[in-house]
Amino acid sequence: MSYANRNEIPEKYKWNLCDIFATPQDWDKAFVEMSQEYKKLTAFQGKLGNRDSLLEFLKLSDRIDLKLERLFGYAHLDYDTDVQDPVRQARYAKVYSLFTEYSEALAFVSPEISSLPDEQLQAFINDPAFSDYDVQLANILRGKSHILSQAEEKLLAGVGAFSGQFHEVFNRLDSGDIKFDKITVDGKEVQLGHGTYSMCLQHKDQAVRKLAFETYYKAYIEKINTLAGLYEGSVKADCYFAKVKNFGSAMERALFYEQVDKAVYDNLINCMHSTFEPLHRYIALRKKLLGVQTLNMYDLYVPIFEDADISCEYEEACQLVLKGLAPLGEDYLSVVRRAFNERWIDVHETPTKRSGAYSSGVSGVHPYMLLNYQKTTHDIFTIAHEMGHSMHTYYSSKAQPFAKEGYKIFVAEVASTCNEVLLLKYLLATEQDVNVKKYLLQYYLDMLRTTMYRQAMFAEFEQISHALVESGQPLTAEVMCQKYLELNKMYYGEAVNHNDEIKYEWARIPHFYRAFYVYKYATGIISAVCIAEKILNEGAPAVENYKKFLSLGGSTDPVSELKVAGVDLTSKEPFDIVAKSFADTLSQLEELCK
Repeated sequence: MSYANRNEIPEKYKWNLCDIFATPQDWDKAFVEMSQEYKKLTAFQGKLGNRDSLLEFLKLSDRIDLKLERLFGYAHLDYDTDVQDPVRQARYAKVYSLFTEYSEALAFVSPEISSLPDEQLQAFINDPAFSDYDVQLANILRGKSHILSQAEEKLLAGVGAFSGQFHEVFNRLDSGDIKFDKITVDGKEVQLGHGTYSMCLQHKDQAVRKLAFETYYKAYIEKINTLAGLYEGSVKADCYFAKVKNFGSAMERALFYEQVDKAVYDNLINCMHSTFEPLHRYIALRKKLLGVQTLNMYDLYVPIFEDADISCEYEEACQLVLKGLAPLGEDYLSVVRRAFNERWIDVHETPTKRSGAYSSGVSGVHPYMLLNYQKTTHDIFTIAHEMGHSMHTYYSSKAQPFAKEGYKIFVAEVASTCNEVLLLKYLLATEQDVNVKKYLLQYYLDMLRTTMYRQAMFAEFEQISHALVESGQPLTAEVMCQKYLELNKMYYGEAVNHNDEIKYEWARIPHFYRAFYVYKYATGIISAVCIAEKILNEGAPAVENYKKFLSLGGSTDPVSELKVAGVDLTSKEPFDIVAKSFADTLSQLEELCK
């Protein structure tokens, strides 16, 4: 449901920012205080080698960081409810500027601590008084072998200031300079763009999908040499920084700072290669059920089953989510009910509200969730998804000291996707309408196809492109198109026509400018499915282990955290479990479609 303005929305559907600051005037007062208070930290420059001074600095830094987080949280949440309001804009701009000043003032901290002798850092780590900061200090100690001299680091920082422009230039091209033609859809002229393209790929008319696909890629093909040059430059920058920082490869550097074993990456790629058969079967089934003579790449996103969407009001959707999450136990559900009932969630859409959905934690308060709820299956799952993020934040904040409550990006999508899988399994178990059940099975298969297989294919492309540069080979548009098309054929099989345009897909993926990131989407959904399966099959012990995982925050490395939940990504077991889940779900759909 959409409202013309925010004043029309009942209070119960709007989040309560008074939990952070009672009034905007209280925020203003806290902002003025913070503008001066953070400067106390600069007095510690040159003193961080002293045990007592370092400990005092870290504790004061925590207190100031907490206040700054609340200032920022209030401002950005309030701004997102009306992005055109000048008062909210000004408040958000003020705190963003303060955050930048704060970061610049504390630029001395990491280099100063890093310069301490290994023995001294280790002594601080072993000191019980530093227990809140042992992980932070251990990470500094661990990375010291990759820290260069002060002069070299200064030079690298200067290089970094412009080497990051590859991503920015791509965004400018992708968001403005690449022009898409207009197309005719259902008798109306439509300006093609990223959003309308996604909608057109779900249009029931194959001719519309074909036209949108060819028109969309035409814009990238026209700029392909520029895009190839940008991506080659980005990859070369990745490889350069890895080399000068004493890493064997760009991948090694990326995984080192994430504390992820390379075996995880290798297991992902190897498992995908060994489980193509069910994916190819699903592609063939999609062709059969759509009834098309030729299945094309632009036919992979259109729903197979029509009029099977689950449509319900927000309150009913919340009840479905509670039922789906019931296996997680009453203590978990009680917090979910608090989120629903105590206005942690901003529910409805208005013209000037930020689009999409997210969860945002505010330390010492509680997480907040932004929604723009519509009566669709997707939006029901979005509630479960964002609630997973919120519960991960809630458990971590409750169990960990401030310095350790933030969890790594590597595990950030696990709780959210686990909630989605649990809800899906509940709906499949209780749904009586065969057509809706088919739709839900397809929903799950496409979730795994796009988030596990497709992201793994992206990850493999990144691995290949960086290896080419590291071996001294040129990364031309022709080479990248050839490598990408080979991967596309390997992953999707013979049941689909590998349209010529698909070999250019690499050129439109923004995540490629953040090297070795996309694989985390795949490992995230694999971990989530494994945990959900354990919860449903093993009950209380698995639930208890999962809650321990949710409570770990950033207290250890992410791969070890997942082991607490029973998922060892350095072994092949989790990958095999999810491949079997995909195959079993496909068999259920095949049986229902006989």
